Amino acid sequence: MLEQVEKVIMAPQGPAFSKLVQGYWRLGSWNMSAQQRLTFLKQHIELGITTVDNAAIYGDSEVLFGEALALDPQVKEQIQIVSKFGINGIEASINEKRVSHYDSSKSAIIRSAENSLKRLGVEQLDALLVHRPDYLMDADQVEEAFSELKKSGKVAHFGVSNFTPSQFDLLQSRLNQPLITNQVEINPINLSALEDGVLDQLQQYRIRPMAWSCLAGGNIFQHSDLQNARLRACLEQIAEEIGAISMTQVIFAWVLKHPSKAVALLGTGQIERVKETVGALSLKMNTEQWYRILVASKGQPVP
Repeated sequence: MLEQVEKVIMAPQGPAFSKLVQGYWRLGSWNMSAQQRLTFLKQHIELGITTVDNAAIYGDSEVLFGEALALDPQVKEQIQIVSKFGINGIEASINEKRVSHYDSSKSAIIRSAENSLKRLGVEQLDALLVHRPDYLMDADQVEEAFSELKKSGKVAHFGVSNFTPSQFDLLQSRLNQPLITNQVEINPINLSALEDGVLDQLQQYRIRPMAWSCLAGGNIFQHSDLQNARLRACLEQIAEEIGAISMTQVIFAWVLKHPSKAVALLGTGQIERVKETVGALSLKMNTEQWYRILVASKGQPVP
């Protein structure tokens, strides 16, 4: 029987998210009816995956998710909804949008959050994240927007995504409430979060990262270069050693072993793949095995 996914506290003052988070950024490509979307949502809720991730930039995914929720409004009480804002100035008119850009102005933040609420058909977001660092971010304006959204009850918590430690500290310095996460890429191909201080900072503050692209967009399985070939050989060997049924399980076990205590995002719309990933939670990977995966990625031993 599959282990039930537990809820964990994301930061010292909350909130509680499921240890695995269902990402809905590809929902538009799943070719599901509204009822099929609702069924999939209920299926992963039954597994304990109650936190869902979306964003204003993900095309119609918020609309499609909202359509599914509308079929059974009581499901809203069982989930925690995360959304993100700020990429591409998507709230601007087509005549104003000359180039992809970021917009973290107060008016853009509030407008994006309110539009996400409308698309999702809910009254409150459990968390709203800055999707990408904005070179023109005025931290005081962000604080004003966050305070207004919090006071109005439209957003419960706030966080960031893809921020450096200095960007995180800059924004936090202006806020009255603590940021609850930094959603960053963590996988055996992209090791930057291990090396640039992001995970060190989050562990220092006892804030859990949200790990996106844990499977490196499938590149580990698809690409034939030397790095991925080394990784696949290593992952297959470790899968045998720890009783994993797939390399996917080994990768998620590797991500979750880091002491920053990440919650990991899933991108699949297939419930059997979701169940497979849930199985990674019961795997025991030792320190030497974790470092073997790191060494396989780098192609050289640690110093």
